[in-house]
Amino acid sequence: MNFEVVLTSAVTGAGDSPAKNPHVPVTPEAIARDAVEAAKAGASVVHLHVRHPDTGKASRDPALFREVVARVRDSGTDVVINLTAGMGGDWTPSDADWAQPGPGTDMIGPDERLVHVGDCLPEICSLDCGTLNFGNDHTIYISTPPILRRMAAQVRAWGVKPELEVFDLGHVRFARQMIAEGLIEEPPMFQICLGIPWGADHDVETMAAMKHQLPPGANWAGFGIGRMQMPMVAAAVALGGNVRVGLEDNLYLDRGVLATNAQLVERAAGIIERMGARVLSPRETRDKLKLRGATTA
Repeated sequence: MNFEVVLTSAVTGAGDSPAKNPHVPVTPEAIARDAVEAAKAGASVVHLHVRHPDTGKASRDPALFREVVARVRDSGTDVVINLTAGMGGDWTPSDADWAQPGPGTDMIGPDERLVHVGDCLPEICSLDCGTLNFGNDHTIYISTPPILRRMAAQVRAWGVKPELEVFDLGHVRFARQMIAEGLIEEPPMFQICLGIPWGADHDVETMAAMKHQLPPGANWAGFGIGRMQMPMVAAAVALGGNVRVGLEDNLYLDRGVLATNAQLVERAAGIIERMGARVLSPRETRDKLKLRGATTA
């Protein structure tokens, strides 16, 4: 059981969710506003993607990241900022020639995937620790060992904590290898990502199995997508972990009731408190995770 919980709000994500829930923020102003509202509702950390303001589609434009981060920082609201570094790994083969990229492919190298991180220098950025079949079409998310090693070395040089996102047991295995190679500073920070087709399933047994493969002393969080978001909050706390909620992973507060990010944070905080635990402040989070802004050694 974890009695001192880091609560992350994943504010917008990269999926086609704005068409399904009008509360999903799209513009830099709206994303920053939702991040601030999530923090005021009790989130310790906000995990941020950006979108094309005109289309709502996922973007990796560094200028959009800079604007969002500046707006959050200028708001005067204390919250730990966690930027995605997962964009730029999508590969979809062409129907005409499967050896060539088709529509939807957005494949770039490790340095370009990190441009916005170097610009903004958040306290945390995500590091997706392996390749994955993503959904039921031909899309593959590609994150190879050389890509990951280069990204890990770069964010370490910047003093940014990598959130090691693991979607299956093989990802945990490679993350442990990077730790053994000295690419990841202690204590490592894992995010157990459950329910994404076709990664690990979102159930208690799978979360426990992945948690038991983490190295000793690791900080970890876990989440489930869709209707399993809140059950996985309870499971993660009971298993000794931290939690993540937000519109990136789930669009509903209750059956048929569309959620806002602040409402999901409030619901998760209520579960945590009813389990006899408490949500850590951003300052306490920095100390627990040994982030750049920590006040303790």
